[in-house]
Amino acid sequence: MPSITDTHTRIESLGTYLPSKVVSTDELIAQLDTDNPPPLEALTGVRERRVYDDSDAGYEDSFTLARRAIDDCLSRSRYTPSEIDVVISASITRTRGRGHYSMEPSFAAVLAEDIGAEHAVAFDIGNACAGMVTSIMLLDRMIRAGIARTGIVVSGEQITPIAATAVREISEKYDPQFASLSVGDAGACVLLDRAVDDADRIEYVDLMTSSSYAEFCIGGPSRTSQGLAMYTDNKSMHTEQRYLQGIVWYLDYLRERGSRIEAEQLDFIIHHQFSTRALDYINALLERESGLPAPESLTVLEKYGNTASTSHFVALHDHLKRGTITPGSTVLIVPSASGMVYGHMSVRISALGS
Repeated sequence: MPSITDTHTRIESLGTYLPSKVVSTDELIAQLDTDNPPPLEALTGVRERRVYDDSDAGYEDSFTLARRAIDDCLSRSRYTPSEIDVVISASITRTRGRGHYSMEPSFAAVLAEDIGAEHAVAFDIGNACAGMVTSIMLLDRMIRAGIARTGIVVSGEQITPIAATAVREISEKYDPQFASLSVGDAGACVLLDRAVDDADRIEYVDLMTSSSYAEFCIGGPSRTSQGLAMYTDNKSMHTEQRYLQGIVWYLDYLRERGSRIEAEQLDFIIHHQFSTRALDYINALLERESGLPAPESLTVLEKYGNTASTSHFVALHDHLKRGTITPGSTVLIVPSASGMVYGHMSVRISALGS
């Protein structure tokens, strides 16, 4: 069995699925029952988002979004479903059918059966918008320890029902449901296996939780009507003190590894996609604390909004297709999620296609 210290994993293939329906921010804001609507696009950078098909003929639930992302991922992979050892589902939303929220059996087990991964160990991970990176961390450890050879991490996020609730209930310019207006639907899937060289590999992936901020972003049933809702204390969430927790931890993490940020040779950084203004602020804090320019920040907020746990990989896939990320690039993926969860994942990409 290989040592966990001398083995690395890689992203062998990547797939996404984005619904065809596009809803602009202007269209969404026009539905609010207020004479003083919030400046959503100015504050978040979200110009439009994809929204699931709500028709009877083509209904797209969380399962559908995840399943189509798996198909896209496997279409680029050298592996067949029967060669997959592990399936992990990281969806926050778990709808199967209209209005049916499914907890058992696990989403991962149903997806594994549906694609024909009959030998795979399958289980769900729930860690809010950091769910996919959390699942990759676990799968990375399993492969490095020799417990598994291959595995997929998948998420399907039918998250825009919280925006529908917000549209019905928001009556003030700055409301706890304001952030719900920025979300979009998507599916994403990554397939991991052992790295075969240094050109494609996950250098490190780790996460931590600061529970003192746990009450600042909560999802669940609406407090005033039927439907799902998300309530965010934006004033408490978007502070220098909170942002610095993740930044300082990352710099300390590098020092403990005997490294410094300048030695990492990071080409790009992909944050959780929630607000361009906030991401600019976080990058400025990173520059201040490190004393170096931040890597080029890649976003897709303007086109897709905040797609919850899939957001990093929707952004990664989009920029691979654009050609922004050239072979040999090192990308720092930075999850952030209610909890509060912070993390970092450094991945070198050469052979990963669009």
